Amino acid sequence: MPLETRIADCDRTTGSPCPSKQIMIVAGEQSGDLHGSNLVKAMHDIDPALRFYGIGGRRMRDAGVELMADAADMAVVGLTEVAGKLGMILGVLRRMKQALKERKPALLILIDYPDFNLLLGKAAKKSGVRIFYYISPQIWAWRKGRIEKIRRIVDKMAVILPFEEPFYRQAGMDVAFVGHPLLDVVQRKYARPEALRRFDLREGITTVGLLPGSRKGEAARLLPVMLKAAAILMRRRPPVQFVLPLADALDRDFVETMIRQESVPVRVVPNDIYDVIGVSDIAVVASGTATLETALLGTAMVIVYKVSPLSYRIGARIIRVTHIGLANLIAGKTIVPELIQHDASPERIAEEVADILGNETRMHWIKEELNRIRERLGSAGASERAARLACDLL
Repeated sequence: MPLETRIADCDRTTGSPCPSKQIMIVAGEQSGDLHGSNLVKAMHDIDPALRFYGIGGRRMRDAGVELMADAADMAVVGLTEVAGKLGMILGVLRRMKQALKERKPALLILIDYPDFNLLLGKAAKKSGVRIFYYISPQIWAWRKGRIEKIRRIVDKMAVILPFEEPFYRQAGMDVAFVGHPLLDVVQRKYARPEALRRFDLREGITTVGLLPGSRKGEAARLLPVMLKAAAILMRRRPPVQFVLPLADALDRDFVETMIRQESVPVRVVPNDIYDVIGVSDIAVVASGTATLETALLGTAMVIVYKVSPLSYRIGARIIRVTHIGLANLIAGKTIVPELIQHDASPERIAEEVADILGNETRMHWIKEELNRIRERLGSAGASERAARLACDLL
């Protein structure tokens, strides 16, 4: 049935939205909340009668999604870290499965977060709900055996990294590369002098950005290490100043308490991550979406990753890629250093930062390579392209 006919049919109804206009959407991470919110806005542009409910964060709520659970409560890093939140996560899963039965959505949209989403997707498939997977699980890096399960469950896959499309297509999936949604959102608002003034930073001093991740557990592991590295840099390479863009899901008091414990002066800036990264000469970045955001802004970085010892031992056995940072993965080579687990020590972090800052040739090469990454990610408009694919399933 054409979209226009479906809209007309539902417009003749009164009261609560008809089932064909209800869409369940699930994003279990902060980056998924960002991309989910832009997808919802784009789908509303196509069909204003659509009603969304599910799991997300502040951005998805502001976009009009009725939240049944907050993504910030469900975000975890590492295989063993799930244990502490398992009861809560399973409780949310039960509520979502019940909502599938009671509200009978026309479509389920899954955004990354594979362990939870594939269980929910299986239940949705049994209920006859069509499934659109946006921002696919990174099973090309680990657990490739999952691809058959995904193929059975998912009706349409929209991927955002160029090498993902042939991977899923070879498995017999209906897949489309829509480009990366960060191309639409990663941009600075202020010129450098204005950003320095707004953030109370000094001109003419080396500025180092600290990005310890968006999850509380992740920040608790990485920020103290970053702060100790900052202290080393202050002793070995003065003058230097530090700035930290506060993630939405992190409490400011929680972050500033750790900063006070290490006695390192760090300017904490909420709500301006792209200008903070852009004004930094170099950044120390937790592995994840922030590494690609940093790359798109052309800022040199050192990537760090640290999980529990057990999670690391398990992951080392099953991960099948040579890089963990998205910038290096997309480039297919090591552009910026990756310090993993024991290598993510204050001394090594400070050493890598100082080497890049002190080597003009290396800094220039890194920036040139980072600029090439944007060219590999397609063109702007990923959210709109994904929205049309999703609406085609209604």
